[in-house]
Amino acid sequence: MTGKITALELVEAELSESTKAYFAKCEEKLGLVPNVLLAYAFDEKKLRAFTDMYNDLMLGDSGLSKLEREMIAVAVSSINHCYYCLTAHGAAVRQLSGAALGEMMAMNFRATDLSDRQRAMLEFAVKLTEEPARIVEADRAALRQAGFSDRDIWDIASTAAFFNMSNRVAAAVDMRPNPEYHAMAR
Repeated sequence: MTGKITALELVEAELSESTKAYFAKCEEKLGLVPNVLLAYAFDEKKLRAFTDMYNDLMLGDSGLSKLEREMIAVAVSSINHCYYCLTAHGAAVRQLSGAALGEMMAMNFRATDLSDRQRAMLEFAVKLTEEPARIVEADRAALRQAGFSDRDIWDIASTAAFFNMSNRVAAAVDMRPNPEYHAMAR
């Protein structure tokens, strides 16, 4: 699959000026347009839905820090073995933490030096990933005990759920990360 973003043969749609501007902003801020965005570019409505949800969850107002949200992305993607998200969000964790935390979390977040708050958050996200039907009040109570509000619990669940969906789409289409992610924050 050399040089391809996905295993599918989807043709990029004629993009609106606002989407072109969004891609230009990505180039300016990140130095690249993430392949996940290019993969969705065959259908601007789907691309917009994806980016709206992503931007709200990962950049919007929340009691979770940007690093915590990226940590959820990596923990969930580790369980799902999502190459794209482990590469892209592992780089984000490295950038935000200034450490090798991204790699450690990709392998086994339980072996990393985390706060009790972070550990509770990630245990919940992983249980939601592996056994969603087994989430019970005790799981939410553990998050409250760790200092999370009910709004924070919503954000943890929403972020974990979004990355479960994203991981499954990436796996289904064999989505490949931008090569630049491998060198970021090293």
